[in-house]
Amino acid sequence: MATKEPAAVIAGGDPTGTYTFQPDCYVLGFDEIDQTQVAVVGGKGAHLGELSHIGGIRVPPGFCVTTNAFRLIMAQAPSIDDLLDRLSHLGPDDREAILTLSAEIRGTIEPIAIPVDLAAAITDSVARLGEQAACAVRSSATAEDLPMASFAGQQDTFLNVVGPAAILQHVSRCWASLFTERAVTYRLRNGFDHRKVGMAVVVQQMVFPQAAGILFTADPVTGNRKVANVEASFGLGEALVSGLVNADVYKVRDGEVVATAIGTKQLAIHASPEGGTQELAIEPERQQQPALTDAQVVGLVQLGRRIEAHFGRPQDIEWCLVDDGFQIVQSRPITTLFPIPARSDQENHVYVSVGHQQMMTDPMKPLGLSLFQLTALPPMYEAGGRLFVDVTRRLASPASRAGLLDVLGRGDPLIGDALQTILERGDFIQMLPDADPAHPGEAPAGIAPAPIETDPAIVAELIGLNQASIAALKCDIRTKSGSALLDFILADIPELKRILFDPRSHQVFMGAMEASWWLNEQLQTWLGETNAADTLTQSVPHNVTSEMGLALLDVADVIRPHPEVVAFLQNVEDEGFLDDLPTLAGGREARDAIQAYLDTYGMRCVGEIDITRTRWSERPATLLPIILGNIRKFEPGAGERRFEQGRQEAWKKEQELLTRLRALPDGERKAEETKRMIDLVRTFIGYREYPKYGMVSRYFVYKQALLEEAERLVRAHVLRDKEDIFYLTFQELRDVVRTNHVDEQLIGQRKDAFGSYQPLTPPRVLTSDGEVFAGTYRRDDVPAGALVGLPVSAGIIEGRARVILDIAQADLEAGDILVTAYTDPSWTPIFVAIKGLVTEVGGLMTHGAVIAREYGLPAVVGVEHATQLIRDGQRIRVHGTDGYVEILP
Repeated sequence: MATKEPAAVIAGGDPTGTYTFQPDCYVLGFDEIDQTQVAVVGGKGAHLGELSHIGGIRVPPGFCVTTNAFRLIMAQAPSIDDLLDRLSHLGPDDREAILTLSAEIRGTIEPIAIPVDLAAAITDSVARLGEQAACAVRSSATAEDLPMASFAGQQDTFLNVVGPAAILQHVSRCWASLFTERAVTYRLRNGFDHRKVGMAVVVQQMVFPQAAGILFTADPVTGNRKVANVEASFGLGEALVSGLVNADVYKVRDGEVVATAIGTKQLAIHASPEGGTQELAIEPERQQQPALTDAQVVGLVQLGRRIEAHFGRPQDIEWCLVDDGFQIVQSRPITTLFPIPARSDQENHVYVSVGHQQMMTDPMKPLGLSLFQLTALPPMYEAGGRLFVDVTRRLASPASRAGLLDVLGRGDPLIGDALQTILERGDFIQMLPDADPAHPGEAPAGIAPAPIETDPAIVAELIGLNQASIAALKCDIRTKSGSALLDFILADIPELKRILFDPRSHQVFMGAMEASWWLNEQLQTWLGETNAADTLTQSVPHNVTSEMGLALLDVADVIRPHPEVVAFLQNVEDEGFLDDLPTLAGGREARDAIQAYLDTYGMRCVGEIDITRTRWSERPATLLPIILGNIRKFEPGAGERRFEQGRQEAWKKEQELLTRLRALPDGERKAEETKRMIDLVRTFIGYREYPKYGMVSRYFVYKQALLEEAERLVRAHVLRDKEDIFYLTFQELRDVVRTNHVDEQLIGQRKDAFGSYQPLTPPRVLTSDGEVFAGTYRRDDVPAGALVGLPVSAGIIEGRARVILDIAQADLEAGDILVTAYTDPSWTPIFVAIKGLVTEVGGLMTHGAVIAREYGLPAVVGVEHATQLIRDGQRIRVHGTDGYVEILP
């Protein structure tokens, strides 16, 4: 192969430099391509090449201009480097700057001359399709049609391009379309590096179909993998993709069309004689005719199932009907479907989300998932980086069904309704007889624990036992390393479970919860008082989570008198600031106060049930914005006053209720029963938060020891980074420590998978068919336009909504109402600064509800899409007693 000087073949530039031209590096036919070659031909090209190898699937012939050609062109425009540098510093919402820069980059790429040899390789391939054959010229980026992000529609496609010169011109336009405004924004939003994304170009023979459209091999709305969805219109599929027509929609299950909706198709897109496409009106008498027969729909779905089986996951397929046969012009994975837990059987299963009950709907890394699975009592199944519990048998059994629905429905009415919907359909769960001889010992869900005496010493004893066990763990684990460390942790987990699931512990908080339910129900009946227990549970003892929020007010009190320390903390840039504090006036006291707080609460963080999450003790600067906010917003002693105010409000409410009860018929008995329940609630309800605190404390001891072991593995050149252990299950980590060998490819795959899980929204309820059930509130007693949720803390508050998805970005003022996806204990410190709470996820006894009641904040949880429907800064009214939110003008 000779080294040649490239020459310009398109007006607009004369490239310089030399290169060694190898045609097969720059142009590949579909028959030379498979799905492993994304880096060379992009996602679209790789899928088309792979499709062409599937028996029985017809793909219009074509070829790909590879990413090597794109790099050759980019190398001829050195000025692009500076433009890409500027682009990389923008955020996805910097629309004007993105618009300007992306246009400048496109304007630089399009005029670059294609070298003669490259142009000849392209035109030779065109000639094999037919010198004057009409072609589709499509972009195929390396970050396109991938399992974790489709990038569908982000770059350009050109149809009915005729002749070699026109095709070369449109290849250049495709290269430039890597930098359309929408493509740049999509990459910025999804974390793709502009420099690492290459562009190939697909050149494919055009087909001129009677009908075209899209086939989803799984229902894109419900997620049901057994239901295929076909959309069809006359002419080219672009009319449907661009939204110009109301397409026909067919649903197919088990080889049968089960639903049909024929759209009024007023327009069709057809090839134009002079090249390109044109919109043509459809004759009125044809507009409501189906584009496909039922037999054609079923046949198309059969082809789709073959493609799905080949790629191993549900597909979004573009098809054309040509001369009564189907041709496939694209197939990509459906990236929006939530994965299904893997099971070896073919039975139907119903799964309930663990994350919605744990206030942690973000994905977890493999080490976190596996450790939580080891800790939990019921078997848990992983999908999409989240955990689920299989409730099928308990739903099927009459002995446990009602209790399960009651417990889950009380906690989260949307879960309860979703399960009820599945039962009402009657076609998914096979009901068991009243007595299930195969599982005679299965305890019905929802059975109440034995009654417990109202004795504060019980809680003190349980807390003491927990603390003593953790102290022993810290002492014993210090001497362990290597395989002995992993074995030690595995052997300690039964002790964690023994404490976490202590029957007396369960008696304590279940007794308090049932007493709370009793109070709400009876006082509603006797006095018409709604959610009376909310006020009665303010400022209860032993609530480690609410104490954590008030304790940070005390830390602010220590720092507030020292302006030099305050100024220093406002400009902290690294995590070593605690060591620097003693050099300042008042700095030693400040350091000691922060360190004492971390000693007690430093194991907490956002998403704390995942052991891999960064703890406050590992990144103490996380707390500084909250501490500085407390210094600014509160007077000294605010923590103590806040607790005493809540205690007084609860006491006054108790006296008021008892007085009103005594005035009723049989009032003394009612007052006596109520007083007993109030005492039980106030004695025990605070402990509800402690078992999780104990679990997270133990997790942090494990984590510190495991990271020390990971550092040893890094020094031994087994691992590249100590946090690579987060992408291994606990058992896999045991094997790595034992063998001093790790599968780096597995870790890379796990990192990619974790990234793909992050944009997914986990469902509350999911079936083994992949069908998602969201549930509804089924209420008609709220004002029109109000957002419905679950009332968890009584009262009505009006104020400015602060929509916050990341606690690190929390900038709250007095009177603000926090609107967020969910809260876990790490959010508690900012609860002291707000006046109300709205969350998308939550239940009666989840974190946000418990702390809102403790602090006397009106709160509504489980408000679907609240962070999207409520704009940051809007005024809203939260009806914490009745469970809805009004957006005010």
